[in-house]
Amino acid sequence: MMTQGGISVNPTEWRSLYQNRMPVAPLGILALEGSKELATLIDRHLTGQRGAYLAKHSRHGLSDGFARESFLINFDCFRFMNGEGKAVIHETVRGHDIYILADVGNYSCKFKMFGMDCPMSPDDHFQDIKRVIAAIGGRARRITVIMPLLYSGRQHKRQSRESLDCAVALQELERLGVDNIFTFDAHDPRVQNAIPLTGFNNLYPTYQIIRALLQNEKDLVIDKSRMVVVSPDEGAMGRSIYYASMLGLNVNLFYKRRDHSRVVNGKNPIVQHEFLGDDISGKDVLIIDDLIASGESILDIARELKRRKANRIYIAVTFALFTEGLEKYHRAFEEGVITRVYDTNLTYRTPELMNAPWFVNVDMSEFIAYLIDMLNYDQSISPLFDPTRKIRELLKKYQG
Repeated sequence: MMTQGGISVNPTEWRSLYQNRMPVAPLGILALEGSKELATLIDRHLTGQRGAYLAKHSRHGLSDGFARESFLINFDCFRFMNGEGKAVIHETVRGHDIYILADVGNYSCKFKMFGMDCPMSPDDHFQDIKRVIAAIGGRARRITVIMPLLYSGRQHKRQSRESLDCAVALQELERLGVDNIFTFDAHDPRVQNAIPLTGFNNLYPTYQIIRALLQNEKDLVIDKSRMVVVSPDEGAMGRSIYYASMLGLNVNLFYKRRDHSRVVNGKNPIVQHEFLGDDISGKDVLIIDDLIASGESILDIARELKRRKANRIYIAVTFALFTEGLEKYHRAFEEGVITRVYDTNLTYRTPELMNAPWFVNVDMSEFIAYLIDMLNYDQSISPLFDPTRKIRELLKKYQG
């Protein structure tokens, strides 16, 4: 399933889920190293909503294990000093509806190898996913992997004699018995064609980002005469058009002119960003993309927009990696080049980033908790992901 956003969760809708329905199986969440902070927030929503339902309703008709102190399953992924590892699950998962939550981009996690502290790479995190599935040993009723940052998602298509890491990884999970895979804002969701017989769901945080934007920018005028959406490249054009149509704004495009005769850090270097669009003088700008890697190209675009006399510049991404640090963005903020960066908590962010005056966190934990609850009760998730009505309600309230 491909969808363009999530809804906010109405408590009444959430509690009505439990009435006259039975779950697929007892719920269990296995949060891998690096995803435990997000998993704790998700667990808090699940235990809170189910506990609130029990406080007002009888246990009659509810399954055993409906409410627990925590749905997080106790387990460990051990590392030997030579770098080998193993997963050990410390409580039963037999017959459970299991959700494995993994942040493959969390480089803050470390393990000891020959006395050295080694940061975990995406490869290490993905290996731990497979270890946990192997430790389950086929005893679970169903296994769903929630991998917000898709493993090797940027290595999704073959242009020459090169590997297709993402497709191979998805096929590995399929062979290990995974029933469903959920990810967010995949670099190219067509990679799901590698596993056509296994559930692959690509979600977007559209509603949550727009809600955060409107909550924080009280003086923003959502009108095409005062604001515009900009796509930083051709690949982001689809999501930019969607944001623009939801907000009733025009969309403009930058495209990257690359030097295809050279390869630097695995890609052809950008020669220049070319702009296709209208006059943006005096207008606020919302730049939409899936991720910030080093962030240099978006800053180049922001400076070009300022040269064209743009007003405030807001950046909204699903994953803010900042692989080369934050200094350039601190400086751009101080110079007035950027106003704010909006980013979700779907992958690791450093404390320095979280405390930056130009950074706004977009919390996705409640949405994922509700998604898990819907899946556990085997309900159709299609109605959850059409944010059109919710966004229009937001805009009406904001503009009213």
